[in-house]
Formats: sequence, C-alpha cells, structure tokens
Amino acid sequence: MAATRPTVIALTALAPVSWGTTYAVTTEFLPADRPLFTGLMRALPAGLLLLALARVLPRGVWWGKAAVLGALNIGAFFPLLFLSAYRMPGGMAAVVGSIGPLLVVALSALLLGQRPTTRSVLTGVAAAFGVSLVVLEAAGGLDAIGVLAAVAATASMSLGTVLTKRWGRPDGVGPLALTAWQLTAGGLLLAPLALLVEGAPPALDGPAVGGYLYLALANTALAYWLWFRGIGRLSATQVTFLGPLSPLTAAVIGWAVLGEALGPVQLAGMALAFGATLAGQAAARTRGSRWPRPRGRAVAVGPHLSVLLHRTVGKIRWT
Repeated sequence: MAATRPTVIALTALAPVSWGTTYAVTTEFLPADRPLFTGLMRALPAGLLLLALARVLPRGVWWGKAAVLGALNIGAFFPLLFLSAYRMPGGMAAVVGSIGPLLVVALSALLLGQRPTTRSVLTGVAAAFGVSLVVLEAAGGLDAIGVLAAVAATASMSLGTVLTKRWGRPDGVGPLALTAWQLTAGGLLLAPLALLVEGAPPALDGPAVGGYLYLALANTALAYWLWFRGIGRLSATQVTFLGPLSPLTAAVIGWAVLGEALGPVQLAGMALAFGATLAGQAAARTRGSRWPRPRGRAVAVGPHLSVLLHRTVGKIRWT
C-alpha cells in the first residue's frame, strides 16, 4: 500500500531533523577544524554503501546528471557551507541559509512551471524570520566572502533539489540508487579537496570513529535517502519547507543535551519557524508532485542543513 502524504512528509522531515544533530556530534566527538574531511567521511562511505545495496550504476546521460546533482547537493554544498561558517558568525550564515524555501519557489517556477503563490512566498519569509530569531542574536558583523559563500551554498542545494525533481529517475531505478549516485559523486569531488586543503587524515579515537559512523549511516545515508525519496513524492517546495527543522533541532539539542538556555525570543522564533514549516506543506501542494516520467536507463551491476550548524549554535549566547 502506498504511503499517505502525511506519512511521506513525516519520513522526509526526519532528514533535516537528523542534520540538526550534526553540531552536537561534531563538537562532542570529532576532531576539531577538519570540516572537509568530515564532509568526505559523511558522503563517500555512505554513497559506496548505498551503491553496494542498490547495485545499479548510471547509464548514458545519467552519468552526467548524477555528477551534476552530486556536485550541487553534496560536493559543492558542503565546502561552501563550511567556508561561510568560518568566514562569518554562524547565526548570520544560518539566516542566509534559511532563504532556501524562497529560492526553491523561484526555481520551481522557472524550471518546473510551478507558479508561486502569495501564501508560499509569505510562508518562506516567515520561516526565515523565525530562524533569524533563534540564531541571529550573536550574529555580529558581515563578511562579504562569507555572505557570498552562504548564498552560493543555499543556491546550490536549492538548484539541486529542483533539478532532482525535474530530472526524476531513470526507468527501473529507485531513490536508493539515485541517492547512492549523488553521495558517491559528491564524495569523490570532496576527496582531493580535503587532501589538498587539510592534508592527511587525522588520527581517530573511539568516539570519533563512532561519530563518523553515525554521520555516515544515519545522518547521511539514511537521511539523504529519505530526502530524495521525499522529493519524488512531494513537490520540491514542500520538501524544502522542511529545512527549518534542522536549526530548530540543533537548538533543542543544545538546550536538552548541552545545557544551553533558550530565552523567550528564541522560543518565539522556534514557534514561528515551526508554524511556517507546517503551513508550507499546505501552501506548496501542487499537481504532479511525484517523479516525472522516467527517462533513460540504468545498468544493474549485480543481484539521503546543517553542517552549517557546527558553527551556528556554538556562537549563540542562549539566554
């Protein structure tokens, strides 16, 4: 039996909720100041694991499409997020990132022919404002390069989301294989970059190994599979309106696990962003939300917000 729309939304929402745990895992268990290595360890092992499970490789034009989607959603997205987080206060970077729903609304109109509604635009503005109340208190000054990197990261993920919806999947290929292709392509793009910028991998202790296993398996392999599965069953705008759940989850974990306080302004922002997330599901419903008609083929070879939060929550003075 096909899953109902509320079930699909709930399962897809687990992806940004999982990404919201990245900050706590990174600060508590992983080596410091190795963002590219962490991105690589999230993407490539997860991609190879899912590729082994799916046992399907791209074919024809899908080699190029998988590379483009992998670069947009993973390979370019991670480094740009890290650059923005290290060039300017994380709160400001998070606010820039929260414009994602508005970018997806605009890109969906351009590439998918989905006419934006006043409700969806206002809901996107409300979500961004709610996130700003949660994380902007300690934002400080602006850095031009950091702002450009944050905008580019948000645009990269937004375009990747819309193109994933536009291109659909090849005949006979499920979300698992599509996720595997993108994570593997993004990881392969990150590998030389991490080696050139950060040098040899750091020595890992037991907690670090456990942290990387969590990031690769639950935070990336499972989360991105749910994310791309949701893109296939919902509109691109509906999916991206779930994004604010990532900073909200990070804030809740900071309060419940790391002993950070939440003041009335932050609580009001959380309520506003969460309300906008719920409203975005109704505002974004459009016809033809499922995968486009399959194009091309795949060949069998045997029988998927928050990286940014590594720096965001830690810079906030929760009062």
